[in-house]
Order: sequence, then C-alpha cells, then structure tokens
Amino acid sequence: MNFDTLLLYVLASIALAVTPGPTMLLALSNGIAGGMRAAVWGILGASLGAAVLIATVALGLGSLLAASELLFDAIRVAGVGYLVWLGIRLWRSQPVDIGAALAASPAAALRGRVAFLRSLTVALSNPKTLLFFAAFLPQFIDTSTSQGEQYLVLGAIFIGLDTCVMLGYAAAGTQAVRWLSRRSLRALNRGCAVGMWLLAATLAVWRRPGT
Repeated sequence: MNFDTLLLYVLASIALAVTPGPTMLLALSNGIAGGMRAAVWGILGASLGAAVLIATVALGLGSLLAASELLFDAIRVAGVGYLVWLGIRLWRSQPVDIGAALAASPAAALRGRVAFLRSLTVALSNPKTLLFFAAFLPQFIDTSTSQGEQYLVLGAIFIGLDTCVMLGYAAAGTQAVRWLSRRSLRALNRGCAVGMWLLAATLAVWRRPGT
C-alpha cells in the first residue's frame, strides 16, 4: 500500500466518519444523559462493534452475508427493530442535571454499561455497515502482500478517526447540558430519536446492490 492510497483512504474515512449515523447520535445522546463518562463507554462499545465488523470482512464472512438473503434479512429486521425501540426510549427520556444526579447516586444517570451495550448492539445489528465495509476496505488492499496486516492497519485508522468524531459528538452533548434549557435538551433528545427512526426506515427499505 503506497502513500497516495493511504492518504485517499484517510480522506474517505474522515468523510464517512463525520456523516451522522446511529452511533454518532448515540454519542450525542449519551453525552446529554450521562456526561462524558457514559459517552466514552458508549464510544468503546461502538468501536468494538466496528472492529468486529472489520475482522468479519477480513475473514471473508462479509461475502457470506452478501450471498445469503435470509441471513441478511434476519439481521436487517433485528437492526430495524432495535433502532425503533431505541428511538422510543430516547423520545421518552427526560433530561437530567448530570452533576446533581451523579452526586446523589451513580445509578441516577445513564450507566456506562448501558451506554456500552447500546452502542455495541447498534454497531453489530446493521448489515448495511458490514456490507459497506466489505465493499469499501478491499479497494485499498494490495493483494500482492500480506492482507491481514493491511486490514489491521486500515481498521485501526478508521476506528481511530471514527472515535475522534464520536468524542466530538459526545462533547457537544455535555456542553448542551450546561447551556441549554430542559425544554431544549428534551427537544434535542427527541431529535436524536427521530434520527434513529429515519435510520431505521432507511435500513428497512434498503436493498443490497444487485437485488
């Protein structure tokens, strides 16, 4: 892999990372509901999910998903259902005073474990993301050399960039808690919920290329 190819990959990865998606909306929401601590746990979950998907592609399992309509539809339905449920939870959630909640009881604000599992589940339940990685990553792989090391490097770069963007979303959420009124925070939470539902609708009608 030469420098020009790597630079192109980095630029493409940045463009993809800044595009709002379910994990980005969760990072924002987690920052509002639990502060940076919960948001960081959520980011770790999303990053682990991305690492699993990239490893899946590297092992060639992405081709299996692309070939199996039944498997693809099963994961897609599960992903749609989870995004809809998560949107309902976000819509109903009430903004809290993070500092006061944490001082009163660690369980009063969003727990890191909950944020981690939510983000991990969202990352793993979207077959569109897996098929995207299966189509995107191989374009930057030099088949004349060891492919495993290249997938490791490209995966680490993408996850690193994606993590930085999610941290930005989470920081925006924590600042929103400081500066916005409860009504505004509720509207922001509900905006994230609507975003989840729109992503669920997109996934519900999305079809693999060639089908």
